[in-house]
Amino acid sequence: MTRHGKNCTAGAVYTYHEKKKDTAASGYGTQSIRLGKDAIKDFDCCCLSLQPCKDPMVTPDGYLYEKQAILEYILHQKTEIAKKMKAYEKQKQAQKSSSQLESRSEERERVERFKSRENSIVSKPINPFSSGPGKECEKIQTQRSSEEPSTAGSASTSSQNLPSFWIPSLTPEAKPTLLKKPSKAVLCPMSGRPIKMNELISVRFTPLDSSLDRVALLNRQDRYVCAVTRDVLGNSVPCAVLRPSGTVVTQECVEKLIRKDMTDPETGDQLTDRDIIPLQRGGTGFAASGVDLRAKEARPVMQV
Repeated sequence: MTRHGKNCTAGAVYTYHEKKKDTAASGYGTQSIRLGKDAIKDFDCCCLSLQPCKDPMVTPDGYLYEKQAILEYILHQKTEIAKKMKAYEKQKQAQKSSSQLESRSEERERVERFKSRENSIVSKPINPFSSGPGKECEKIQTQRSSEEPSTAGSASTSSQNLPSFWIPSLTPEAKPTLLKKPSKAVLCPMSGRPIKMNELISVRFTPLDSSLDRVALLNRQDRYVCAVTRDVLGNSVPCAVLRPSGTVVTQECVEKLIRKDMTDPETGDQLTDRDIIPLQRGGTGFAASGVDLRAKEARPVMQV
């Protein structure tokens, strides 16, 4: 191909390659990229620290956490809830005091209106020779009618005063935001369901080679095996945790061996469906793993 053909920009069709290249260079439009295996958490890593667990604990939903990390998270959430509750109680007391002040002011205004009406009543005896009762009534009505327009005019002028950003007395003020009553339940960072310390279950992984120390074990790609069948565990192998003993076995072992007699192979305790907890795992980098591996970046959109 000649040089003119490589650098040809006079084509009648705006190709997909040119559009993608211009989009990346312009900084506009939404970009999506597919994540690889390196961006996926391993099945034995903590959901908070994303590091291999030293003292793993699992929730009833199957999410694995480091013991220190999840306990620190629960304590931090409890302190945050206590702060929010204190702020909510303070706002509640302020609203109660303001409502009491408003009720007192309304009662005071009611008393003042009653006093003004009582003072306007004529208590002097009427002289039948100088003026009649009709004239006195006319005077009172004229006085009231003269007072009413003045108050109406002042109200209209006050309502016509628009907020001004230049005069300090007319500057609009933002109303304080109302806080809602916070929930006292600590939520799991992954599932969003309430989580408690007494519901966490200690997990015991069976190492691939018992002679290896922890550092050598963590450096290996295949670290743990099933406690019963000795199959190597990984993200591509569905696993389950048995509640009584905390051992990790494959889901295939659960379906073919454990569900026959529903007995824990380590302790011999009877199991129920609630005692078999499927362990949440990451993807494998393939679309068939059932994990959404697409990441999107929203950027400004060019408009015509």
